[in-house]
Amino acid sequence: MPSAPAHTHRYDAKVTWTGNRGAGTAGYTAYGREYRVSIDHKPEILGSSDAAFRGDVTRHNPEELLIASLSACHMLWFLHLCAEADVVVTSYVDEALGVMEEHETGGGQFVEVSLHPVVTVSERWLVEKANELHTKAHERCFIANSVNFPVRHFPVTKSISE
Repeated sequence: MPSAPAHTHRYDAKVTWTGNRGAGTAGYTAYGREYRVSIDHKPEILGSSDAAFRGDVTRHNPEELLIASLSACHMLWFLHLCAEADVVVTSYVDEALGVMEEHETGGGQFVEVSLHPVVTVSERWLVEKANELHTKAHERCFIANSVNFPVRHFPVTKSISE
């Protein structure tokens, strides 16, 4: 059972549908799936549904943003833990992958996300220590702890001299 929260944080986002092409949702093909995400004092995010669902391929879709959120949360915890453990990270790139299953009824859900961070550390002897911190980062990630599907990580760590 989770312990009582020490702090509560609130996050606000405004999502505005911008896909009204003049007839609203008069028909399934009559409207656009475009939207705008506004968060105070930050650049707007232009979004749409996935192209597979009649969306605009040039805009971010909710599924991509979920995967990006999981990846970024893991990375930020990992970097924090590395800084505390005197593991000097000089580079971090993750090519995250999410698998979503769509049901015959039209609904669906993500069944898995895998993170594939490629991390460079300053010294060869830090590689093993860095790899161990991925597990701790996963345990601390707010987003990974909030989803109902597995989030796996497959890190590759190397040193600058490699």
